[in-house]
Amino acid sequence: MTQNTDYNTIDAADFGRGLRGLGINLLCRDVAGMVRFLRDVLGLSVYRESADYAIIAHDGMVFQIHSDASFHANQVLGLVPDNPPRGGGAQFYLFGLDPDAVVARSDPATVIERPTDKPHGLREATLLAPEGYAFTPARPA
Repeated sequence: MTQNTDYNTIDAADFGRGLRGLGINLLCRDVAGMVRFLRDVLGLSVYRESADYAIIAHDGMVFQIHSDASFHANQVLGLVPDNPPRGGGAQFYLFGLDPDAVVARSDPATVIERPTDKPHGLREATLLAPEGYAFTPARPA
């Protein structure tokens, strides 16, 4: 995708044909709740938000969120556990975000690692999203 792609109006087929590199799709029971977390806490850009789908962007990269209902015919849905958390073991780093600012905007109950300077040169924190996925805002220490 190019930086000037309008994710709110792009045709679904054109969007799909334009994807490159690594693609991430998160299945969610509650797309709206996940979108609120990504937008309001992490400060990510949200496009095409509906009850079943959203395009999320951060630093020129995009990923998608789909509701379970929209994935009813996809075999991946059968791999999703019935009991939360769904995202156990999945951690998504968001480089360039200030972990202190993100934690300040978050519900303290979602913070599973407070902002910490790590030996690998990053300051990072980790928050648990409503669907159980771990998001780690990180910037140089």
